[in-house]
Amino acid sequence: MVLWWIGNAVLLLVVLPVVIFLLNRVLTAFERIRHATDDILSGGVALIGELTGVPEALATTDATVNEISVGAVRYAGSVAKLLG
Repeated sequence: MVLWWIGNAVLLLVVLPVVIFLLNRVLTAFERIRHATDDILSGGVALIGELTGVPEALATTDATVNEISVGAVRYAGSVAKLLG
């Protein structure tokens, strides 16, 4: 019976504080992760507002690339005739 009380005392005085300490460290890390994800979410929402003009810009870029490619093909054909 004495060993039972010694085991209970060791559990309460040694093991339980270590478990509480480790749990506290895990919960602290969890809170830091939660704050970081909240910051990432708010940054992502702010970024969405900046991307409203992207489809129009891509359409303009696509049209410009098509115009340049037509001119480049025409130039390459002329050069091929001169060299050939």
